[in-house]
Amino acid sequence: MRGSRTIGGSALAVAIAALATGCTVGPNYVRPPIVAPDAYKENADWKVAEPRDDALRGSWWELFSDSQLNALEEQVSISNQGLMAAEATYRQARALVGEARAASFPTVTLGIGYARSRQSDTLGNASTSGRTGSNQPVSNFQFPLDVAWTPDFWGRVRRAVESGQAGAQASAADVETARLSFQGELALDYFQLRTLDAQKQLLEDTVAAFNTALTLTRNRYASGVVSRVDVVQAETQLKTTQAQLIEVGVARAQTEHAIALLIGQPASTFSLAAAPLDSTPPSIPVGVPSALLERRPDVAAAERRMAADNAQIGVAIAAYYPTVTLSLSGGFQSGSISQWFTWPSRFWSVGPSVTETVYDGGLRRAQTLEARAAYDASVATYRQAVLTAFQGVEDNLASLRILEEQSRVQDEAVAAAQQSVQLTTNQYKAGTVSYLNVITVQTIALNNQITAVQIQGRRMAAAVQLIQALGGGWSASGLPSARAVSQP
Repeated sequence: MRGSRTIGGSALAVAIAALATGCTVGPNYVRPPIVAPDAYKENADWKVAEPRDDALRGSWWELFSDSQLNALEEQVSISNQGLMAAEATYRQARALVGEARAASFPTVTLGIGYARSRQSDTLGNASTSGRTGSNQPVSNFQFPLDVAWTPDFWGRVRRAVESGQAGAQASAADVETARLSFQGELALDYFQLRTLDAQKQLLEDTVAAFNTALTLTRNRYASGVVSRVDVVQAETQLKTTQAQLIEVGVARAQTEHAIALLIGQPASTFSLAAAPLDSTPPSIPVGVPSALLERRPDVAAAERRMAADNAQIGVAIAAYYPTVTLSLSGGFQSGSISQWFTWPSRFWSVGPSVTETVYDGGLRRAQTLEARAAYDASVATYRQAVLTAFQGVEDNLASLRILEEQSRVQDEAVAAAQQSVQLTTNQYKAGTVSYLNVITVQTIALNNQITAVQIQGRRMAAAVQLIQALGGGWSASGLPSARAVSQP
């Protein structure tokens, strides 16, 4: 008994020493510095009017004041299958944190067994091969309990948990990146649909006007005022415009189907009533570039993956150090079931073991180099994500500024083209010009009107993309903490 206490005390002493002097190897994570510009270049000479707050908040699509868009956007977070997949991936990442943490605790196994055996009567070498024994079959009843624990002496498990937590946080940011992407794509498709509705209405009005012009031309031909050529030209113009109208119908149907997919509905059962686009881009708070790093979920995900890869360096370095394992076995064992759980049938053993890899052919060195290279790659990916974020804001600020000016000039072109149609039509009725002149100015006017509608749609798209580039009102403070992702 005294010897057993000595062995148990030694094992406990080793465990306490391991915990008391344990350390965490590998570099501690420090976010690499990023130089952010003081202001957006494309916002210097022109600026979207800003509300009182200088940052997006909540449901960003409400800035567009479109109740139909609001209703559709709310369905993205409920029914979009791509977003559900991203959320499932996040839950998987949280489970991996639990797997890593499990290595910090002892492993306890309990079993029960029975075996009946008989040894050979002839044992030993050839000199005793002729001897016979009196071995009889015996029964063996076992009830073992085994406990094994590997203290995290060098912080390998702690680094693995740290890496898993950062990875889970990155996955949470991926969910928000996916959410913003699907919401933005829905808004883009929605305004594209409304742009097509406006084009459809314009072409329908034009077809009606060309029908009237064709009737007028036929009457003039019947009166002998004009030739058959004018009638054919008017018919050609009408059919060409009708073909354009049909083409818009195809594009609208496909865009409507895309919206159905984004809100998780079958395209066969989803439809939106026509409503021509008649709005302009809303006021969008831009803020300052330095705040962008905390407002983009994709940048946050890249930063968290960088932290995860940094922790993996510590995991690789910990493999250079010895592994200490504490083990305890005990239970009851007897050849008779009636004596199975009696005190004399007990057995136990306890003791630590230390193992160290003395040669592995360069495996650990290669794994450490791999971990460091992975970290360097994640740093480059993070910095690239930051640069891409700045580019996205600048691109769409430029688009909004330039498209606003283009829209103003295009509206002037539409007004001039419509005046030209009226003047040329009057000249045709007076017999001073041919019908070809009328067709020419009508075509120019129609093209200018279509261009004006498309520019308006592009302005709305640029507004949506600017909001996406600004993070859609998300904030890094919304990421779950390391403690939160460690919870079951």
